[in-house]
Amino acid sequence: MEAVLAHLRGAIERGEYEVGDKLPSEAELCRTLEVSRPVLREALRALQTMGLTVSRTGKGTFVVAGAVEDPTFGDYAASDLMEVRRHVEIPVAGYAALRRTPEDLDHLAHLLERMEQETDTTSWVALDTLFHLTVAEASQNPVFRRVIEEIRDALARQSAFLNELGGRREQSNREHRAIIEALTDGSELDAVDAMAHHLDRVETTLTDIVHRGRTDGAARPSADSTDHRPSTGAGA
Repeated sequence: MEAVLAHLRGAIERGEYEVGDKLPSEAELCRTLEVSRPVLREALRALQTMGLTVSRTGKGTFVVAGAVEDPTFGDYAASDLMEVRRHVEIPVAGYAALRRTPEDLDHLAHLLERMEQETDTTSWVALDTLFHLTVAEASQNPVFRRVIEEIRDALARQSAFLNELGGRREQSNREHRAIIEALTDGSELDAVDAMAHHLDRVETTLTDIVHRGRTDGAARPSADSTDHRPSTGAGA
C-alpha cells in the first residue's frame, strides 16, 4: 500500500494529474499497478486523508490539491487535533498521576499488554484510542473524558493513518508504558513529560509523512513491492 500511495502521490505532486483531473478507474489502476483492489483502496483513502483527492460517489476520484498541506481525520484537521491534544491530554496525564485508582492502573496495564501482543491493525487502533480515554478517566474529571470522547473517532483515524505509514507502533507501545509508569509512581511531572514526549513523537511522524519528498513516487511499484507490509505502525 505504501508503494502504491507513494506512486500516486508523486504523480499528483509532479503534475501528472492536475487539480480537477479524475484519476483512472480502480480497475485500470489495479491493472496498471498490478495490485489488488483492497490495496489500491487503502492507498486511495490515504490520498483523501492527505487532502489530495476527493471521492465522489458514482463519479470517481478527483484531484483537489497539488501538494499535501494538512491531513484531515474525520471532522478535524491534523493541526487542530494536535493543538487540542496538547492542551488537554498533557495536563490530563498530570491529574491522572495524582488521582488514579488501583483499578485505573490495572485497566491501563491490561490494555497495554493486549496492545503489545496485538498484530491486527484495526484491533490495535481500537485499543490505542481506549488507552487515551482511560487515562482521561483516571483524571477523575468527567469533562476531560467527554472531550476525549468527542475526538475519539479522529484519534482512531489518525492512529490508523500513522499505523499504515509511520512504522512506529513498537515505539508507541514503549511511550504508553512510560506513561503508565509515571501514573503508577504518582508523579505529576513525569506523567506530563511522558505524555508530552508521546505527542511530540506522534506529531513528528505525521510531519515526516506529510513532507516526504516527491521522488518517493517516481517509479511505478512492482507487484512484489506492493506485497510488503510494514512490520510495525504508529499510534495516536
